[in-house]
Amino acid sequence: MTANNLISWKIEDDFSQIAEQGASSFEVLQHAHIFLTGGTGFIGSWLLEAIAHVNDVRQGNIEVTVLTRNPMVFKEKNPRLFDRLYFHYVAGDVVQLPEILGSTKPFSHLIHAATDASAELNEVNPLQMFDTVVLGTRQILDFAVQHKVKKVLYLSSGAVYGQQPLGVDFVAENSLSAPDCLNPKNTYAEGKRASEMLCAIYGKQFGCDIVVARIFALLGPLLNLGIHFAAGNFIRDALAGKKITVSGDGRPERSYLYPSDLIVWLLAMLTHGKPGAAYNAGSEEAISIANLAKLTSSLLGDKGYEVLGLSDSGWNPGRYVPSNKLIQEELGVKQTVDLAEAIKRTAYWNGWRKS
Repeated sequence: MTANNLISWKIEDDFSQIAEQGASSFEVLQHAHIFLTGGTGFIGSWLLEAIAHVNDVRQGNIEVTVLTRNPMVFKEKNPRLFDRLYFHYVAGDVVQLPEILGSTKPFSHLIHAATDASAELNEVNPLQMFDTVVLGTRQILDFAVQHKVKKVLYLSSGAVYGQQPLGVDFVAENSLSAPDCLNPKNTYAEGKRASEMLCAIYGKQFGCDIVVARIFALLGPLLNLGIHFAAGNFIRDALAGKKITVSGDGRPERSYLYPSDLIVWLLAMLTHGKPGAAYNAGSEEAISIANLAKLTSSLLGDKGYEVLGLSDSGWNPGRYVPSNKLIQEELGVKQTVDLAEAIKRTAYWNGWRKS
């Protein structure tokens, strides 16, 4: 899709694409009852939108019970999703998991997507961050055992690899690299590593069928452009007619997976992933932060960009790009939306129209 025919794109096209590419997963999920944590966040919202599309258009008959801190806030933000009869909302959080009322339909699958990835929380209250990630995962795994859930998908992070070793272009699932466990900046990453260990323990000790998704950077509609992700911030500034500013030296390298591709990959892991396996979920299309600013500016009005060269206080000033060879070979998925297209669709969703 080029800029000239972007006007023909609408987000419903993405949901249709998920239904097509994820057909084998949705076939397995016919009549499933999924327990979903983090269902009102960025990834969770995309999951619910995709399931709603399949249920409404293709009679998927998939039921989802969503754990969320405040169902009424989500209702105000998205009444259309909230009012679906096959979606049920339970108020609570993963650290203090409420009693889940009995259902006429037992849970067949569980997706644990609840994680506060706030950079601010990681900086000012790392203990709360660690507890949320690790204790929350323990609670959810206990829940899975108690309710005899047959398949669990845990959403982890590419942060578990720590600094990508020099000379490694694409970090693979068998990498032994790890974060510096003496640096509190790595609280989120270490929490994810500890949670992956819990998944392995529950798999061995209780026979839980758990698959881990190691998610890298994402970019697409529904993303909050005001949080700490550079790609979203650049789009926000371009839409405001501003010059894009890179605070650091612009050298860190990232890659961005579009959410429709991510959802297809996650559903494939949930339904066809090997028990005990971890799969990277991220693009191999690497780009430096400086070049990301340049590309975003060129696509969205070309107001220019500048690199300030300030000291980088982020957790990873290096390269953060996965290998996705394993998931493509084992689960038959592929990336279908490139970075330039992801930028344009995200901007269009947020009101941009090319003159």
